[in-house]
Amino acid sequence: SLKLDKKVFEVGKDVLSQNGSAHDVLNGVPSVTVSPTGGISLRGNSSVLVLINGRQSGLTQSNSLDQIAADQIERVEVITNPSSRYDASGSAGIINIILKKNKKSGFSGQVRLVAGSPNDSRLNPSINFKSDKINIFSNFGIRSSDYVGLYTTNQSTMNNGNPNYLNHVQNEDRHDDGKLIYLGADYYIDEHRTITAAFLKNATKDDDKTRLLYDYSNANHTQDSVLTREGKSLEKRDYNQFEFNYTQTFKKPSKKWTIDVQYDWWNSDKKWNLSTQRIYPETLAYPGIRTNSIGSSKDLLMQSDFVQPIDSVSVFEMGLKTEIRKVSSQFLAEQQQDNIWTIYQNIANDLNYTETISSAYVQYSNKFRSFNYMLGLRTEFTKIAITDIKNTYNDDKKYNRLFPTVNLSYKFEGSTLQLNYSKRINRPPLYALYPFNELTDLNAQYIGNPDLNPSYSDVFELGFLKAWKKFTLNPSVYYQWESGYIQDFTYRENDIFFTTPINIQHEIRSGIELSTLYNPLKWLQVNLEMNFYHFTQKGSYQEENLDYSGKTFTGRLSTQVKLPSKFSFQGRYNFRGAQQNAQTRNDALQSLDFGLSKILLKDKATIVFDVSNAFDLRQNKSTTTGTDYYIIENSIPNAARYRLSFVYRFNLTDPKAIRQASSANRN
Repeated sequence: SLKLDKKVFEVGKDVLSQNGSAHDVLNGVPSVTVSPTGGISLRGNSSVLVLINGRQSGLTQSNSLDQIAADQIERVEVITNPSSRYDASGSAGIINIILKKNKKSGFSGQVRLVAGSPNDSRLNPSINFKSDKINIFSNFGIRSSDYVGLYTTNQSTMNNGNPNYLNHVQNEDRHDDGKLIYLGADYYIDEHRTITAAFLKNATKDDDKTRLLYDYSNANHTQDSVLTREGKSLEKRDYNQFEFNYTQTFKKPSKKWTIDVQYDWWNSDKKWNLSTQRIYPETLAYPGIRTNSIGSSKDLLMQSDFVQPIDSVSVFEMGLKTEIRKVSSQFLAEQQQDNIWTIYQNIANDLNYTETISSAYVQYSNKFRSFNYMLGLRTEFTKIAITDIKNTYNDDKKYNRLFPTVNLSYKFEGSTLQLNYSKRINRPPLYALYPFNELTDLNAQYIGNPDLNPSYSDVFELGFLKAWKKFTLNPSVYYQWESGYIQDFTYRENDIFFTTPINIQHEIRSGIELSTLYNPLKWLQVNLEMNFYHFTQKGSYQEENLDYSGKTFTGRLSTQVKLPSKFSFQGRYNFRGAQQNAQTRNDALQSLDFGLSKILLKDKATIVFDVSNAFDLRQNKSTTTGTDYYIIENSIPNAARYRLSFVYRFNLTDPKAIRQASSANRN
């Protein structure tokens, strides 16, 4: 559904979003795109804050959203210009994933079974109980998934004026096992007071195999040498989260006070074993290499919000929040020499990262006839410390900023016009700060940048919403100035290509977006959305000019048809136009998905068949150029997938006359 301040995507009503993971769900959400590698963008901007139940979570880091089963998600909210009540993070806006929670009295629940090809086996039971004093909710997930990836590279480099060529092929087989439990309860102390406590645990084990072939040629395109590398990786992750909420309402309607405490901790352990040999012109085995990366994090969040209505149309809000995060990461690379393992290329270090964010906000809203306004001001003080054993990185940063927000709206007959402004911050994600580089690929490596700074954005948006009986129209225009813009930079050193995130001076982005919903018939719904934007980037790095101006277009067409005998069909086409900056051009990207569902057993069960990435259309092709090289890459991380699922729902008692659980401030 389209609303003026946000777009709400109901997962259970969408055929294609009932299987798979959170990434599959987000791929169908208006304004949102998920790249083949799991990167999430909003209106083409990757600086987006992803929340779970209205809060930040470790599950949003490092593509861990792929561990959340689509079946556990109730809805997704997209907020392109949030008010000061929300964190200022994410210059593109906020994506809020709401997990399912029991709403019916007595015992209720459902069980979902999924089977797929390539293997995608999932079991997702959910059992709940609700009475007039307590609401117990639970979601469980067990999955086993295989992924097939293919990556090809054609490369040309200049050495001493002579060109050299490389054809590189990487075949990847990934196997993931995951277990998830989300268990909690609401306790109604009395009519106005509710306590909620919940625990989330997500444990995964990934077993990956990769085969790499390097075919080198000289200036005459004559084969020079051929190398192969085989890698085996085992990674274990364990994520835990405890959340507590106290909500108090009052006799005066809309007056509310909430307290939230969240504590999460996770551990990860990833090992790589790499064997390399030359097979042409003569056979030669190179020393084996192994790496070990161990990480852990502890994150404490405390928050309190208060809503005070002044009269029937004006409301005052205020809140305080503190988040303390401590992360450690150890990385070790070793090379085998005569059955003795020695440190490889001096890669052995232990990095510690501490982040404290303290914030407060005030917000006032009022209404005068058809005119509504909401004014807010948020302040956030951030303190960051990065240290390591070798004392290579020793950096303390402190910064304090004010983040004002203005939301204005005017209602006409059957339509609304809204003008929004907000100042936002884009803090670097953890993976972008870690300076440790995996050694899987002989030719290319990604290295984090501990010196990376946050970027700041001023965002303006003018939106219009008009709803007819069968048609909803929601166009908007937006403008964003982002100083200290973060982008990836590629450079060549010792015949290896390194990519690292950097800050450039600024990016200016302006665009127009159109979302429509059309229900010409009771059994037919069509959703069309388009986004076109122009951008100008300015900056330099390592004496290389990175100034660039460009434009791109994204679109999505989705059609859902209700067929006779309780069948439903959905088709979805995604398109992203070519993108480019000063170094890299990404070709247009498209994908096609289909889904068919059937309701049976007196509406207690549903069977769903879906195809994602049909015909293997989802391929990311890019060209990166430098003064003495060019690289052409084609990435297909996931082949087409076919899935069949069966879900059975049960509810043993009448849900009438039992009040609903409080959602506190999760929305």
